[in-house]
Amino acid sequence: MQAKFLFLAIILFASCNYYSEKQTEQHKLDALAEKYVRLGLTIGQYDSSFVDAYYGPDSLKPKTKSDTFPKDSLLASVDILKAELGTLADQVSNDTTRIRANWIIQQLTAFGRRIKIFTGELKPFDEESIELFGVTAPVYPEAHFKTLIASMDSLLPGKGPVADKFQRLANKFIIPKDKLDTVFKTAIAEARKRTLEHYQLPAHENFSLEYVTGKSWSGYNWYKGNYNSLIQISEDLQIFIEKAIDLACHEGYPGHHVYNMMLEKNLYRDKGWVEISLYPLFSPQSLIAEGSANYGIELAFPGTEKNVYTRSVLLPLAGLDSTDLDLYFKALAIKGELNYSRNEVARGLLSGNMKEEEALRWLMDYTLLNKESAIKSISFIRNNRSYVINYNYGLDLVKKYIGDSARWEKFGALLSNPVTIADLTK
Repeated sequence: MQAKFLFLAIILFASCNYYSEKQTEQHKLDALAEKYVRLGLTIGQYDSSFVDAYYGPDSLKPKTKSDTFPKDSLLASVDILKAELGTLADQVSNDTTRIRANWIIQQLTAFGRRIKIFTGELKPFDEESIELFGVTAPVYPEAHFKTLIASMDSLLPGKGPVADKFQRLANKFIIPKDKLDTVFKTAIAEARKRTLEHYQLPAHENFSLEYVTGKSWSGYNWYKGNYNSLIQISEDLQIFIEKAIDLACHEGYPGHHVYNMMLEKNLYRDKGWVEISLYPLFSPQSLIAEGSANYGIELAFPGTEKNVYTRSVLLPLAGLDSTDLDLYFKALAIKGELNYSRNEVARGLLSGNMKEEEALRWLMDYTLLNKESAIKSISFIRNNRSYVINYNYGLDLVKKYIGDSARWEKFGALLSNPVTIADLTK
């Protein structure tokens, strides 16, 4: 009997000791996570593009700001914090703590590169992208895009340059400005309905919709925290009918709005992981954010459902004819493959191997943009540099990661966990 009580006491002591050790490791990680957030918010005081969203406590926001950008001290803070997290990750017994620590370390690598970019210390495109986003995008020669253009040429009727033939077709599907709000709100409502069939979203989640000008992008989600977003749509250029569903899904459901909500609820609010409350735009997190947002389009509207919904609902609302819609969607599928040419333009421009006139030609010839849109695309590249790979290569990585079965379930897990780039690429 005494031996049994002694055995139980030993087991109880070991359990208590393990629990205490686990709690200590978590407290250490939580303290380092707060340092990470403070550091990111401090950088954001100077670099207005650095913080895309923050919904954590006001107590972590910096209270003072120096007159000049403290590059050296910020870089030193990045290195010190990475070392502290690396030591903790090597020593901890808890897998969750290790995953969190390694996730923050990857984010901090991007911090260091962005600090250097902000002060004009640049690297070639591929070296930059691997430090910011954890990957280098595949390289395609011009011959690859010429082959795709030849396929487009054989698909589209008429004579003349392929870009002109495509533009003539696309111009049939421009949303009239006075119909824009109705079409977009309808598309967003449908994307939300389809998402709710698979996920239970927070009861008071919401978004507001604005139309803006003077932007280098076509749409943007500004996540405000507490399950609310501001979705902005650029009216600078003509908007084609497919963009209603694309932006509804990408910026809203099940894209950025849902991604940020799931992280906030499942990791920040339910688990208290303060590092999740900060979303640094130029970080590996954006590869997943943009890739999953683009994947969300085909997840919500699989197969021909985008075509069917556009024909039956959106075109009548826009007052547009459905003639040639099937042809248009076939052309858009090829145009999606051509999107990788924008990476080559960015790679060439930022590495100094392509002049702006050549970049303009590539964008018009291979992404099939008109001159006005191509100029805006170059502006986006100048402002955001290697960020462009997140849309196409990010999509391909997420698509491969999700696979062909239980897609909504796997997608929800991707949006609700600190997935690393290594998880996507293995």
